[in-house]
Amino acid sequence: MTPTQPLVAIADLMQTSGVTFGTSGARGLVTAMTDKVCYAYASAFLQYLRSIDALGERGAIALGGDLRASSGRIMQAIGAAITESGFSVINCGTIPTPAIAQFGMLRAIPSIMVTGSHIPDDRNGIKFYKRDGEILKADEEGIRRQSVRLPQTLSCPSLPPVNREAYQAYVDRYVNFLPELCLRGLRLGLYEHSGVGRDVFFEILNKLGADVVRLDRTDAFIPVDTEAIRPQDVTLAQQWTAEHHFDAIISADGDGDRPLISDEQGKWLRGDIAGILCAQYLGAETVVTPVSSNTAVEKSGLFKSVRRTRIGSPFVIEEMTLALREGAQNVVGYEANGGFLTATNIVRHGATLTALPTRDAMIVPLAILLLARQKVLSISQLTAQLPPRYTISDRVKEFPTQLSAQKIAALTHAQPKQAIETVFGNYFGEVANWNMLDGLRITFENSEVVHLRPSGNAPEFRCYTEADSEARATEMNTLCMNIIKSWLPHSPT
Repeated sequence: MTPTQPLVAIADLMQTSGVTFGTSGARGLVTAMTDKVCYAYASAFLQYLRSIDALGERGAIALGGDLRASSGRIMQAIGAAITESGFSVINCGTIPTPAIAQFGMLRAIPSIMVTGSHIPDDRNGIKFYKRDGEILKADEEGIRRQSVRLPQTLSCPSLPPVNREAYQAYVDRYVNFLPELCLRGLRLGLYEHSGVGRDVFFEILNKLGADVVRLDRTDAFIPVDTEAIRPQDVTLAQQWTAEHHFDAIISADGDGDRPLISDEQGKWLRGDIAGILCAQYLGAETVVTPVSSNTAVEKSGLFKSVRRTRIGSPFVIEEMTLALREGAQNVVGYEANGGFLTATNIVRHGATLTALPTRDAMIVPLAILLLARQKVLSISQLTAQLPPRYTISDRVKEFPTQLSAQKIAALTHAQPKQAIETVFGNYFGEVANWNMLDGLRITFENSEVVHLRPSGNAPEFRCYTEADSEARATEMNTLCMNIIKSWLPHSPT
């Protein structure tokens, strides 16, 4: 028997390591995500599943990862935990998060994905999936309550050979659902960067008949954030479109669950606008989306019901599940980052797309391209049909989480209307209402919106602004960014 240390409480490990649950999964600095910390998290997850009788009978756990420099090492540590817990590892290799989630659901086995999504390479994370989909907040608490034993000496052997079933099942998901060669005649750019979905996205688009040009593939990890698109990516998209005459450019974040799609002019669509168009193509009746998403979804009148949640896919999933219990039909969800979730099977053109209640990127550009074809419109003309509401978002990095909480508390503690107007009134006028469903979302009398929210994944302060014109929303966001930056303590000169 391998010598072991005393029990280690996961709640204590979170405090000492700084590796904690964010909006989706566990995240932390790579230096803090040691082999033992990652082994402990994976062991706690499996121990929790055993405690609620949710492991199934197959004795296997699917494991995948993104293309960060640290992901391979972390996968090996998790593989060791899986083996020591009495299970076999199905190594799905480097693969998009929705692909491994789908595979786990198809096989009725738990799955684990090593990814930090869109955050910088000095950080990473672990996403956990039960047999029926990603863990929710109650499951996170269940994992947090676990205590596990760690080996005195941790050995992390190589993983078994890569199993390509998950990859192929994800290709088949879309190639078998959509009409044969339905993208024929479209010229598309695929911005590959360091996204783990780049090869599978190319295969899907190519098999559906598109003429695909692969762009800027790199081995160095690039933190592409679909809610705060880098200025260089804005410029690149416009240059590529001018050079290649694309109908659209397609990309995603690091783990392939948040999409990017541009119009024919090289202008990136915001995720919450892309989500509306995707839901429209899929014939959704009930749409669930976080409070941060653009209000064009309600103003469009396209859906029977729109339900708002806190930010994070677990909250969207919980609300979709509630909608189903209440008898809703054709239920989908999306987030402001563009990640799209389906709670019910989608039936179109004689084929069925099975429900995938976790963020997915690939479904969004496919749906938008086909909706544009269906309506004989360009993507820019398609977006122009929606109500004129524009959202701009940005973030201040290295903003201490505790300071974020203090600043929001100062605006809402005693007399919120007066406190908010003292800070923002000169720029946006009188406050109509505010809510604290997630952060602080303020609606002014002129219908303009400012939403302040500390990130759940990193020490960042995010701000979303919404107005009737893109120029005004941009101007508002710049003003808010300057206000937020002024809250940071200045270093002594």
